[in-house]
Amino acid sequence: MARYEAAAIDTIEYGMAGGNEDPLFALGLMHSAGRDVAPDLVSAHKWFNLAALRGNAEAKRYRMEIALEMSKAEIAEAQRQAREWMRCH
Repeated sequence: MARYEAAAIDTIEYGMAGGNEDPLFALGLMHSAGRDVAPDLVSAHKWFNLAALRGNAEAKRYRMEIALEMSKAEIAEAQRQAREWMRCH
C-alpha cells in the first residue's frame, strides 16, 4: 500500500508541476478503471472526492456513479481515507 501511496504522491506532484490541474481526478480514473493498479473503488472514490473538493464537477459525477456500486462501509472508508490524506498533505 505504501508503494501505491508514494506513486500517487509522485503523480500529483508531476501533474501540478506540469500545469495539469486535475492529477487527483486522474488518480481516481486510474483506480476505477484498473490502469496500472488493481481496480479499487474505495481508492477511486477517495481520489474523486479529493478532486471534487477542489471544484472538479466531473469528479463529483464519477464519485456518485461509483458510489452506487459500493457498500456504505466502503464509502465510509473512502471518506476516512480522503480525510486522512488531506490531514497529511
